[in-house]
Amino acid sequence: MVSVDKQDAITLKISHAMAATKKSDLDIYLFVPGELGLTPEVMSESAFYYSSIHQKRAYFSDKTLLPLVHSRLAKRGRLSTTQYRVSLSLFAYQYVIALDKAVAELNKHEKDVITTEEVDEVIELALDILKRLRRAIPFEESLKRYYANIDNYLSWYTGQKFLSLIAHMPREGDYKTLKERLLAIVEKETAHRKLNNYNSKKVRDDVTRMSNKMRLLRRLIEHPIVLNEKVTSLGKNMKRAVKGIATGLVMVFVTITAIMARDYWGEITASFIIAMSFLYALREIFKDDLRDVLWRVIRKGKPKWRRRYIDPTTNKAVGQKLEWLDYTSLSKLPDRITQIRKKRVVQREEQVLHYRSETEMTTSRFMSGYEETRETLQVNMRALTRLMDKRSNKIYQHNNGQVTKESVEKRHLLNMIVKEDNHKGEVNFYRWKIILNRSKIVAIEQIELAETTLPRAALETE
Repeated sequence: MVSVDKQDAITLKISHAMAATKKSDLDIYLFVPGELGLTPEVMSESAFYYSSIHQKRAYFSDKTLLPLVHSRLAKRGRLSTTQYRVSLSLFAYQYVIALDKAVAELNKHEKDVITTEEVDEVIELALDILKRLRRAIPFEESLKRYYANIDNYLSWYTGQKFLSLIAHMPREGDYKTLKERLLAIVEKETAHRKLNNYNSKKVRDDVTRMSNKMRLLRRLIEHPIVLNEKVTSLGKNMKRAVKGIATGLVMVFVTITAIMARDYWGEITASFIIAMSFLYALREIFKDDLRDVLWRVIRKGKPKWRRRYIDPTTNKAVGQKLEWLDYTSLSKLPDRITQIRKKRVVQREEQVLHYRSETEMTTSRFMSGYEETRETLQVNMRALTRLMDKRSNKIYQHNNGQVTKESVEKRHLLNMIVKEDNHKGEVNFYRWKIILNRSKIVAIEQIELAETTLPRAALETE
């Protein structure tokens, strides 16, 4: 299952969980309006990959209480201290992800009214999870300190999310009642942290110090469950070889021509010198072109990067991912992708960015009890917003006999199609519309497709 949300104002977050499978292929097609002028000359694939795409892969469990069960077993001495830390961190990490998603759903701009039932559901789930966590306080001092850090962060983060909900909540309906209830929970969590002496008075009174401390606690939570990564750019040695071959081929041609010219003139003359100068000028012109042509032919279709995943606790390699990123055109897209894109008006001048990944995980090397991972791709849209026109459109309106002029911001519509293949016999397709202006992602809208799942064999025969 693939989901797309906003990470922040200008960053797109694409989440993908590998469930019950060791292999997964992901294709992301981003259709950029041609009027923005995005080309390989403006930003190369490598530049876009390194500056705009950031990713993270962590352990994941669809059994939400499994990590908590593991932590209780560790408390009773049935699991190691390391397993306790991993289990408790995973429980906290998944709670944070779930709370983010729930609050983001309520904070969507298209919601004119938030009902009491919707907010009550989020509140009850959050309080229930925190209550379950606080039932299993360990006795061992080292584990107790780790638990206190987790509880401190979750208490503070819950308060922050509820305050953000109040700030974005529509003022209609049951706003006053919901605000009072949310504030009561925030104050209760603040009292809980104070009662347990989680933070000193200096930290509590300084917003900056509190924020920095919580950022460090978040890193503490993520450390045992977020896989370490080693990224390798593929083809470096091949690129050196291609450069040498291209230079050698050009020099062979220049040398043969020089020998023929020497035989023709018989001696070094002004004409011979001019001819040699012309030859060396041609060498400089065509050497780079020949190198680029050879490079494209040899590397066509081959992955550009390899990402190895390493368990932060055991330091064992637990999987790898091969990645591609290329500019392509509508005419070169697979038939199914073209069919999905043509459901709306086709803009043939669109520039298409195609990101592909092939992931293979060795689940036998995972920490005991976990068989799944969840990947988050963060795509920063700043490279595209810089290409947008700063000016606004002027719109004239006629109201009650008066003509008014208004400035309307320029917005651009990007389409994104995702193909997910978990090697289980079926391939899933998704489509989103992304509305972007110069300063932020305005909206993300998922488009329902007539067929979201197709048999893998049907695609292979296209």
